[in-house]
Amino acid sequence: MDRSEFLSRFGGVFEHSAWIAERAWDKGSLPAALDAGNVHAALSTEFRLASEDERLKVLRAHPDLAGKLAVAGELTDDSRNEQAGAGLDRLSETEFARFTDLNTRYQTKFGFPFIIAVKGLGKDEILHAFENRIHHTRPVEFETACREVEKIAALRLKAMTF
Repeated sequence: MDRSEFLSRFGGVFEHSAWIAERAWDKGSLPAALDAGNVHAALSTEFRLASEDERLKVLRAHPDLAGKLAVAGELTDDSRNEQAGAGLDRLSETEFARFTDLNTRYQTKFGFPFIIAVKGLGKDEILHAFENRIHHTRPVEFETACREVEKIAALRLKAMTF
């Protein structure tokens, strides 16, 4: 696999942040035999080595859960499938209003969207996590959101055929 193929395949694993895959490739530290685990390790290392501002941009690249982009049909394929798998595309008006309120409050408080790896979770579990995490301090929530981004990347990689 050459650089172009690597970036084409793995550039979108971290939402709208191909620079992470670029840095991993350019360091030349990827093993010859790629699998989900070692690609995730390489990409996550670059994410963690990035400045706080760069990581914040990655967090901000994620869409709100059940938010405007979902309603407008403008999510990435991965995000759309992940949110649909959790039932976020089938919310009642009351549930949608609750997500909208939490998205607004969370974004105002932290400056980035609420991020959670939704695979295997239902809308009630997601709402529960949302309602608990909104009370975190910004440093705690920044770290939590970064860990969730890495979980999402791992799940996306595991879904790929190697």
